[in-house]
Amino acid sequence: MAQWPREVGAASAAVLAALFLGLSGTAQAGINDTKHNLGSGTGPTGRNQVTDTAEVCVFCHTPHGGSTTAPVPLWNKRLGANGTPAGGGSYTTYASLQTPSLDGSVAPVGGISLACLSCHDGTQAMDNIINSPGSGGLNADGGGTNGQAFTWNTGGTVNAVGQLTSGAALIGTDLSNDHPIGIQYCGGGMDNTGAITNCRDQDFNPATTATINGNQSSGSIPARPARSSAPTCRCTCAPARPRPPARWWSAAAATTRTSRRAGLARRARTGSRARPSCASPTPTVRCALRAT
Repeated sequence: MAQWPREVGAASAAVLAALFLGLSGTAQAGINDTKHNLGSGTGPTGRNQVTDTAEVCVFCHTPHGGSTTAPVPLWNKRLGANGTPAGGGSYTTYASLQTPSLDGSVAPVGGISLACLSCHDGTQAMDNIINSPGSGGLNADGGGTNGQAFTWNTGGTVNAVGQLTSGAALIGTDLSNDHPIGIQYCGGGMDNTGAITNCRDQDFNPATTATINGNQSSGSIPARPARSSAPTCRCTCAPARPRPPARWWSAAAATTRTSRRAGLARRARTGSRARPSCASPTPTVRCALRAT
């Protein structure tokens, strides 16, 4: 078996390392100029930030030691259990409004929404971090409700421990004034295999599902219906003839025109020149009666 020269292997490793660092640097650069940059480095003025670390991604993600139960990749923050806020309490969902336009069951808050709310519901500090910057900072609880006790600039919209207290970023635990989330497909009654046992929404069109590598997948494209082998029938009519100039309307021409009309009427009554229907097997059928 042929082996790559050592120089080639080293160069390949260097290229991969540079590519990884470049991609991670690009992602961090994209967050630097937003209010999600909670680090002490440069960023938008007036944002909430700490003085303890200049790292940006660490407030949400970590390359090692992240949560194994979170529905988002390498999540670095404590989440609430069973659809509850991380700092305790409960959520008031859109279903509490009892609007008649909502005919589906509302599931407990979960998924990506629960991850976002772990900062934006204001029930725990935004420096709740499972794997803190530096060595030996791993804490499965992320520091609890008060987080890692970082120092926050209190001139923003957070309190001294880093919980959101005001501003547009604070969604809170009352979700009834926000867009609905957790609406179950089919109004309820559909499980994760795609089986429907008690669908409440009679207009729901279920997606097709398939199992790929042991995982349930949805949204596969249904097969197209077979096309009919019968030819398409088209009735094409010739355009109407232009009306002749007035000087052509002599008595002889009028007599000839009257005779032609009478002949056409007789043929139409006998069916010899009737307009064909589109049940004809001929792919293209021209209209027998032309406009005059």
